[in-house]
Amino acid sequence: MYTGCITVPLVFGAAVGLDRDTIAMLISADLLIAGLITIVQSLGVGKLVGVRLPIVCGATFAGLTPMILIAKEYGLQAVYGSMLIGGIIGLALAWPFARIIRFFPPLVTGAVLTVVGISLIGVAGGLIVGTDPSSPTFASPTNIALAVLVIVVAVGFLCLGRGIWAQLGMLIALAIGTVVAVPLGLIDLGGVTGSSWVGLPAPFHFGAPEFPITAVVAMSIVMAVVFAESTASMLAVAEITGKRVSKGDIARGLAGDGASAVLAGVFNAFVDTVFTQNVGAVATTRVYSRYVTATSGAILVVLGALPKVSSVVAALPKPVVGGVGLILFATVALVGINTLRSVDLSDRINSTIAAVAVGVGLLPELAEGMFERFPSAAQILLGSGITLAAIAAFSLNLLFNHTRLGTSARASRSGTPAPVTSAGTPSPHGVAHEPVAV
Repeated sequence: MYTGCITVPLVFGAAVGLDRDTIAMLISADLLIAGLITIVQSLGVGKLVGVRLPIVCGATFAGLTPMILIAKEYGLQAVYGSMLIGGIIGLALAWPFARIIRFFPPLVTGAVLTVVGISLIGVAGGLIVGTDPSSPTFASPTNIALAVLVIVVAVGFLCLGRGIWAQLGMLIALAIGTVVAVPLGLIDLGGVTGSSWVGLPAPFHFGAPEFPITAVVAMSIVMAVVFAESTASMLAVAEITGKRVSKGDIARGLAGDGASAVLAGVFNAFVDTVFTQNVGAVATTRVYSRYVTATSGAILVVLGALPKVSSVVAALPKPVVGGVGLILFATVALVGINTLRSVDLSDRINSTIAAVAVGVGLLPELAEGMFERFPSAAQILLGSGITLAAIAAFSLNLLFNHTRLGTSARASRSGTPAPVTSAGTPSPHGVAHEPVAV
């Protein structure tokens, strides 16, 4: 969970050109908020917030690309202002969203997660190779070799390690890569000595928040993606632990996501979601106690209150971070692909929706500059493949799997009535099913 929490601020800071001290502050803030939300989700706060399941939360990669685009266009004050408003909107929509979750089936979430992972691989490549072709260190064989070493070490532990050694594979790869980088002159710990041992991030570090409409819309879409992602993870953990969850439980869990965005907007952190890896950890270890994950959240809070530790992390060489990030981002893409496997892709409509969503989502990433002649405000939305994929997948699924149009199309091909859901709309999986397992 620590590796996942520090990767997003490291990548975001590098992408927008922040100095090491500022990146260290972002890491502390991210650990602090992730820890608090993990405690809230595990234990709950009355009947308002928290799903009360053994889950661990951390910064979502879904918001990374939109945040980078917003920062470059409007500045960091707009990043955290739009995140704050997005969180408030998320809190307001948590209960209604829990009732319409059937409009975000695996067909939608799988396509979006696939785009999230693939689109971020380029960010990892930028950390390894560099982003300035005129720089003398651009595409340095030394940097590339260091990233390869990190990947090899991570693969070794992840594939061959057992128990906790496999779970710590990414963190061990970070540590080994950093040690190797010292004699290569790729790490400078000079700024660590000036950091205090104990301290908390100051609210609104970058100044009074700003709220550009386009940025707010982009972060609100990110919240919808986070909601869909978290819902899938919460239902999976509930199934593993045998706990029956109601729509109210799901709504309180989503309210936790919204609260994370509000707190992140104030303390300069990142929107949190239920870690997908957490589902695998619960299934593997069979430790179902939510007090265990609450303790994990407390550990994150303590780590977030140690600025000196965050300063050390912020000094990690970019190729090392890029090597780990490459695996993490590709893993997100594989989670999306695995989610799509649960969809009946032999159905032409479903396969078309998935193909269009993934294709449209990857287009801005692969055809760089295709929207550069559009108004700058529009580029925030159009330049984010994640946003485009979410809009395309949701809209097409709504049109063809929840209206008579899709029903008629399936019936005309098969000559028999199409399967319907309990809501009276075509099932995206080709079988009748309830919108939410409760």
